[in-house]
Amino acid sequence: MIDTILNQARDRMRKAIDVTKTDLQSIHSGRATPALVEHIVIAAYGGSQRLKLTELATITAMDSRTIAVAPFDPSITPEIEKGILEANTGLTPVVDGDLIRITIPALSEERRQEYIKLARTKLEGGRIMIRQIRGEAMRDVKKDEEDRTISEDERTLAGKKIQELTDEMIAELDALGDRKEQELGQV
Repeated sequence: MIDTILNQARDRMRKAIDVTKTDLQSIHSGRATPALVEHIVIAAYGGSQRLKLTELATITAMDSRTIAVAPFDPSITPEIEKGILEANTGLTPVVDGDLIRITIPALSEERRQEYIKLARTKLEGGRIMIRQIRGEAMRDVKKDEEDRTISEDERTLAGKKIQELTDEMIAELDALGDRKEQELGQV
């Protein structure tokens, strides 16, 4: 019973870390990476469909400062360009035939600090998700004790294991945050 609660909590915490990791990838560090634009939603085909950029084009990093977007259907190139501009990412697309090039500007120190602050906010959101999962797992264990399926000693042991798991996951999130801050701090 306790192992089931622990495994479910571990799986949910792992998903919370994955969500946070994806959020952090959307913060650009002055380096070109497809993650900066792949989740931008584009109103394609005259606005009749709203699709993510990854569903409409191949996205590649040409070099450390340039992202290339090659639409599957060249007729929607202007709509993709407009969607990237409207996404307020600070990126400016340039149409070059059927290809859209996005040059990543160098970050100013002020912008760098804003991104570090944003990364910390996203990390705190991840920590909150993990703590909520811990709370739910603790409630499940307490309910099992009230239902007399586990003893008080087992509840105490389960609480310690859940807290250890929580500490481990938060340490993993902190390491992720430290790496992102180092990446953002590089000039």
